[in-house]
Amino acid sequence: MSLRICFIAVNLTLLRSVSSVVGNNFIRTMSTEGLVTCDYEVFGRVQGVFFRKYTANQAKSLGLNGWVMNTDAGTVKGQLEGPEDKVNEMKKWLEFTGSPSSRIDRAVFTPTTPVNKAKFTSFAIKR
Repeated sequence: MSLRICFIAVNLTLLRSVSSVVGNNFIRTMSTEGLVTCDYEVFGRVQGVFFRKYTANQAKSLGLNGWVMNTDAGTVKGQLEGPEDKVNEMKKWLEFTGSPSSRIDRAVFTPTTPVNKAKFTSFAIKR
């Protein structure tokens, strides 16, 4: 039992040493590394069916930032920002799932591009 406690104490000491050497630069680098962004527009029956609300909830559950809004043309558009795998997962959700009462005819996406600095800190519903 005492050997186990000693091992844990040594590991904690090593972690503290590494984090004090690396510091905030490591955290800053990791937070923007691998971030991508893309714009989207979803066509079909996507207004009046809580599409924006479900989109925001799905994006937040995936840890994405950005926004969503209705358009005058009857579509929903927005912007996604986050890790590429999560953005791709959200794109599939926007194209094939949506809100329970929606009917998605098609979804259009701009090419995914890398982000050097995060533009958003949350996911918002624009009105």
